Amino acid sequence: MPKPAKGARLGGSPAHERLILANLATQLFQHGRIRTTEAKAKRLRPVAERLITKAKKGDIHNRRQVLTVVKDKGVVHHLFTEIAPTFAARPGGYTRITKLGPRKGDNAPMALIELVSEPLNAATVTRTAPAAAPAPAEEVVELPAEDVRAEDAPADAAPADSAPADAASDEDAPADEKTESKKDEA
Repeated sequence: MPKPAKGARLGGSPAHERLILANLATQLFQHGRIRTTEAKAKRLRPVAERLITKAKKGDIHNRRQVLTVVKDKGVVHHLFTEIAPTFAARPGGYTRITKLGPRKGDNAPMALIELVSEPLNAATVTRTAPAAAPAPAEEVVELPAEDVRAEDAPADAAPADSAPADAASDEDAPADEKTESKKDEA
């Protein structure tokens, strides 16, 4: 059995809260945007997003599930035929909440919740795991052309203008040892 949310509910009882959220969702789908309090907008967002996700699937089972929340068949038809296809490529984030400021009468914080109409950006941002410490940049050591000859290099070796694989390890050695190791390689 689901545990009810702690704290004050929007309408006093769980049934009344469900009715308020269903009416808000109906108005949101009918008009595209509604002005309400911040608390109601924050509670409406997951309900509306879940209904849009069901509408994107488009089968009869999901239509019946949406009809249990939104009672107006015309709004459900509008949701399935016009709203859901616009969000077909979007994986989530169908709504936007914009804070408006306090209401004149009772100073309640107001917000505008609306369906996002902008297309999804083609360039998506990928997140990478942060590294513990940045790796030091490797320096590329270029050898003079006379030290490495194409006929002396083995067939499976790298081209003459690329640095040898062990050049990075030679950087830590003193200058005298570097010249000796280069002579040994040639």
